[in-house]
Formats: sequence, C-alpha cells, structure tokens
Amino acid sequence: MPPLLVAANGRPNAAIPVSGIGLIQLPLFELPVSRTIMKRKRNQTLMDGKVQGHNGVSAEAPIALLTPYTLGKFQLSHRVVLAPLTRQRSWNNVPQPHAILYYSQRTTKGGLLIAEATGVSDTAQGYPQTLGIWTKEQVEAWKPIVDAVNAKGSIFFCQIWHVGRGSNTGFQPDGQAPISCTDKLLPPQTRSNGIDVAHFSTPRRLTTEEIPQVVNDFRLAARNAIEDGFDGVEIHGAHGYLLNQFMKDQVNDRTDKYGGSLENRCRFPLEVVEAIVDEIGADKVRIRLSPFANYSEAGDSNPEALGLYMVESLNKYRLVYCHMVEPRMKTVVEKYESPHSLLP
Repeated sequence: MPPLLVAANGRPNAAIPVSGIGLIQLPLFELPVSRTIMKRKRNQTLMDGKVQGHNGVSAEAPIALLTPYTLGKFQLSHRVVLAPLTRQRSWNNVPQPHAILYYSQRTTKGGLLIAEATGVSDTAQGYPQTLGIWTKEQVEAWKPIVDAVNAKGSIFFCQIWHVGRGSNTGFQPDGQAPISCTDKLLPPQTRSNGIDVAHFSTPRRLTTEEIPQVVNDFRLAARNAIEDGFDGVEIHGAHGYLLNQFMKDQVNDRTDKYGGSLENRCRFPLEVVEAIVDEIGADKVRIRLSPFANYSEAGDSNPEALGLYMVESLNKYRLVYCHMVEPRMKTVVEKYESPHSLLP
C-alpha cells in the first residue's frame, strides 16, 4: 500500500503510515517514509497521471498520493498531509484571525492537516508568539479556525507540546525557571532559519509529586482541542522537547521512578498518553517520536531499544498512528548516514 506523505515546506517530512514500523514490525503503527514514494515501472515515466511508455503508448495510471486512505475511523481522499509547522504568528499565545485564511488555504476535502505545535500550559512556551490552548481566550480563538477547516471537509488534528528546558525565564510565568526532568542547562542553539540563536535558562528539575500536574495539563489541552472541534490531537514526544527529554538518557539524570531504566524514562510520556486516551478516546490520539534524533542535545545511548520499547508500549492503547522521524534526521538542519531505517 502506498504511503501517506507529510508535506513540510515543499519537501518530505517524516511521513506517516505505510505498512508496519520498519525495524519494529508491529500491526498498529505504520511506517513513516521520506523518500521516493511512487514506484515506476521499468522504462516508464509518470506524467500527468498517465504511465508513458517509450513506444508512445500511454495508459491511465492512478497517482499513488491521490488515492484514498483509511486512517483509523477517518477516510482520507488522498495521502498528502500538512505537517505541523511552527508559524509563531500568534499574539500573547492567542491564535489570530489570519490563521483562518492560513489553514483554510491548505485545506482539501478529505485531506488531513496537523496544526502547529500548541502549548499545553503557561510553562510550555519557548518560542516567540507560539500558540496555546490552555486558557478560555485561546480556546475561543481557535474555534473559527477549526470551523473554517471543517467547513471544507478536512480532518484537523492539534499538535500539543511542552518545550521543557528549551526555554528561558522570559517565556515563563513570573520569570521562573523552565521545567524539565533535569537541571542541566541547554547550551545556545541556532534556530532552523540558520540565523537566530536561542538562549536558555537553567531548568528546574520537576519533583516526583509535580509530574502528575504536567500530565493533567496535557489532558486538559486535549479536552480543549476536542471542545474546539479538532478531530484529535498529536502528542509531541519528539525533537528534544519535554516528553523527549524524559525519554533520552543524555538528558534524563533522575534517580526516582521517572529516571534511570528505560521503563522509568518512558513512564511520564506513557502517563500522558494514557491520560489523554482516557479523556478523549484512543481513536482521536496519535503521537510523534524521534528516538534517533539529537535535537537540543537530547540523544540516547540506545535509540533502537528506545523506539522499540515506546512502540510496543503504545500498541496497547490502539492509537490512530505513530508519527516517526527517520533516523537520518539528526537535528533540524543536519542529516547523516545511518545504518538504521524505518523501512521494513
């Protein structure tokens, strides 16, 4: 079966479902692909939806990306998906009316859109003017945006996140320290535009007793998204943000039940998943993971074991899908040759 392709800035992102998770052959989650997605027959070229042979004879051939796909309970009319893209165009973390045009322009009947990363609480922010979904004002501002997408017949998911230590006191309520699984400072990072440099504050290590509150922040954000009319949520568990910080042993140096062993490091992300599934239903939940990536110095000594453990643990929840990032994507701007692949 041909894949779904998540389109980001005109190039393949870590795409989603194909047929089982590459190195992790499992029935529930399906494979991201960010490579050639249409197989061409020998000596043939695909042109305008037709297979053009060298003898000049052409025949109708379906373009794989434009064929329907069943994704859980959702019926997609094609396989091109809008990836979550950090737009940074809100005001005080409140969505603005121009987002109605932005998302509706990218909407097609039966298409799938994933909204930009959206903060779950006032401690979740780490970029200027990113969106939130934890206050009544934010929830109300999202509604006309979601309505515009729904009116065109698209399926719309909200990606919810918490940046963790990828922040500084200027983004935090009352100038407090960012929260994380650790108190290790993240060095300055060049942003994806290759120009801006982000500076971070020393994070505060969450106490064991505080972690359930953060789990609850994710749960409430998911509930707010459904109230807004979103079809579901994508939990951002990748790219060095809070959930990823807990998973990765390069960052997580805890000695309580949320640190040390692989099972302990994955405990918090899985508690978030369970809380959201209990709140809105597994058929409205998916998650993004990047076990091999090293975004924001969040690497792991055994990424293959981490990926396997997370997917095997997630299988019992029967999520819509798992959005995986290819092993060759090491950072935002860096690719490298990897012996690992998500392909079967």
